[in-house]
Amino acid sequence: MMVETDNDVVIRSATTDDAPTIAHVHVTSWRGAYSHVLPASYLDALDVGERTERWERILSAGRGSTIVAEADGRTLGFASYGPSRDEDAEDGCLELYAIYLDPEAWGRGVARDLMRTVLADVPPTVRMTLWVLNENDRAHHFYRRHGFQPDGIERIEDYDDVPVTEVRFSRAPER
Repeated sequence: MMVETDNDVVIRSATTDDAPTIAHVHVTSWRGAYSHVLPASYLDALDVGERTERWERILSAGRGSTIVAEADGRTLGFASYGPSRDEDAEDGCLELYAIYLDPEAWGRGVARDLMRTVLADVPPTVRMTLWVLNENDRAHHFYRRHGFQPDGIERIEDYDDVPVTEVRFSRAPER
């Protein structure tokens, strides 16, 4: 898969060679986006090397799909999606596992391009879900613009002994 966008960003399928840059974007994005929600000790402990190993395993396993957005030879962001991991998921339901951008790419339309690419790959008759921090209003707005709505399911995740509420958003299939 390769998509060229209006803003000179190329979106393509990720390979294991992308693991280090995906890991860098993942850590940098979390530190930039979640500093007001997650403990500094947790964010400071995020390790690009460990995250690289995790992404190498994910990309080698070939489960789901991961795409990267690049411009000027630099990875600006990524998205990862596949079968839903939720206990109550219906057969065929998909989940957006992650969509993150390097903070320097925020506001440039890259997330929109990644989301459009993901949604173009999802059949319109398939339900898709995602989890987002309750306090992440910017992400809530972004997901709503792309047809996702909170579906009433929440969970509490623990980050360095700090409980944080996550809300599930769902995009209903077309009938």
